[in-house]
Amino acid sequence: MQGLVGRNYLQSIVLRAHRECGREKAGTNLTGLFFGMLVLLLGSFVLVSAPVSAQTVPDTPTEQSQDSDFLASVEVDGEELFVLRGSTALPARERADRVQSRIVAAAEASEAETITIQVRDAVFGKEILVDGTMVTVATEADAEFEQIELEVLAGLHAEAIEAAILQYRAARTQEALVNSAVSAFAWSVAFIVVSYFFFARRGRLHNTLMRLAERRLEKVEEATKSILQRRAVVGLLVYLLHVIMWVIYLILFYYYLSFVLLSFPETRPVAQLLLNYVSAPLYSVVMGAVGYIPNIIMLVIIAFVTKNLIDGVNLFFDNLEQGVFEIRNFEKHWVAPTLFLAKVVIILIAFVFAAPYIPGSDSQAFQGLTILAGVMVSLGSNTVVSNMMSGLFVIYRRSANVGDRIQVGDKLGDVMEVKLMETVIKSVKNEMISIPNAQLLNSEVVNYTRTIDGRGLLIHSTVGIGYEEPPKKVEAMLVEAARRTTGLKKSPAPFVLWSQLADYAINYEINAYTSRGGSIPKIKSDLHQNIVDIFNENGTQIMTPSYIADPEIPKIPEGEWDGTLAHERAEEDVSK
Repeated sequence: MQGLVGRNYLQSIVLRAHRECGREKAGTNLTGLFFGMLVLLLGSFVLVSAPVSAQTVPDTPTEQSQDSDFLASVEVDGEELFVLRGSTALPARERADRVQSRIVAAAEASEAETITIQVRDAVFGKEILVDGTMVTVATEADAEFEQIELEVLAGLHAEAIEAAILQYRAARTQEALVNSAVSAFAWSVAFIVVSYFFFARRGRLHNTLMRLAERRLEKVEEATKSILQRRAVVGLLVYLLHVIMWVIYLILFYYYLSFVLLSFPETRPVAQLLLNYVSAPLYSVVMGAVGYIPNIIMLVIIAFVTKNLIDGVNLFFDNLEQGVFEIRNFEKHWVAPTLFLAKVVIILIAFVFAAPYIPGSDSQAFQGLTILAGVMVSLGSNTVVSNMMSGLFVIYRRSANVGDRIQVGDKLGDVMEVKLMETVIKSVKNEMISIPNAQLLNSEVVNYTRTIDGRGLLIHSTVGIGYEEPPKKVEAMLVEAARRTTGLKKSPAPFVLWSQLADYAINYEINAYTSRGGSIPKIKSDLHQNIVDIFNENGTQIMTPSYIADPEIPKIPEGEWDGTLAHERAEEDVSK
């Protein structure tokens, strides 16, 4: 019963509007026309503003079969009179069609303005007769379904049949046909006027909206530095407006056609069929939207709370970044990633709370889509998730900060940005290198900017010098080369280590401290140049890693070194 009433609710509004028009005389038909146009526009607004779809649970085939077998409405000229029960032997639809045919036959049997209705006892219930002819029988099953007494139900059925017959006859009189023609003509004139304004004034409306939108969006284009193109946005808005206008126009045409068909009794079944195609789906959409109002209110509350939480978190971290207050051992470059993580956590929690209230979340389609999305994410995002988790470890384990000079494998450069998925460094050759965070986490990272103590980084270089050169002289030359190199500290003093006694030479390693981690390539280059210069000044050969033959003169020191280097001897000569 509820389903039948719901499907015919909007249709009854239109039929009522038409009856209001039909009751007016030809001279006073404008009032009915105004009322009908008001209902038409209201219906159009509801159709446009209603949600695109409403999540409704369709009746199962068994329930639909039971409705058609045991419940059916009796309708005359598109108006429902009452609902009858049926049985497997006599389905409700067949019973209702028989009663409807008898009512129409009784209405067409005479043109009198009065009829005689009788209700009398019968074998199966209360029999209703019209002018002595049996039309229907109200049974105990009908009374039980309506939950009223059988006598009361029979009286109500009799009144409905009497009103339907009188209205059927009145609608087919000469005066009624004239009123119907006038009504149809009035509807046609009204629709022609609407069509004229739609087609003739649409261009002017288009130009007005274009100018208005361009003025409003000019500042937006300037603020976004032409990233958001004004003409593109205006074009999109105008296109959407055209779509909405055409939808409204087609809706108005649909209802205009329905009203014209409803004006004549002979075409009302066609109008009823047209209205059924729209009224039933529209009723489902509207009722679905109304049913989701509590869920929408809950979603609005969740969104409001979530927005305020995010605003509070933004305010907290903004003050933390500006130094309004401090958190011990919390570094400033952690503010942005921590804020991002906090927002993600808040949004995920909000989604968990909001998911049960999302329209259609309990449907099988939504659940299947969720499972599909989960499978796609799990299969295709292993690398993405790995890099994201690695990015968090890179950020919070303090291995590299923005501005640090680091070396990852054979890549040496300054850290420009630490993202969630990758770390961007600029090499000494001015190259931008993107290193996935998973690789950065699994590799050895040498940080030349981070200092362990106050002495700085220890730069070293190795040279091979033959056994014939006095070791102390070699050490003195290497130390002097370090002292000549700009960027190497004088204190702590440079020192030399013997790294290896090779086959043909002794490998000496010069070590010196520096505090300029970002200039290591330049410092090493200068150190090597100074080593070559000072060895050439003192006539000392740097061994090559090749061997031809033993010389005739053994490669041993010719004597003790006098402790004076060439530049020192030159200075002594000048002073003398």
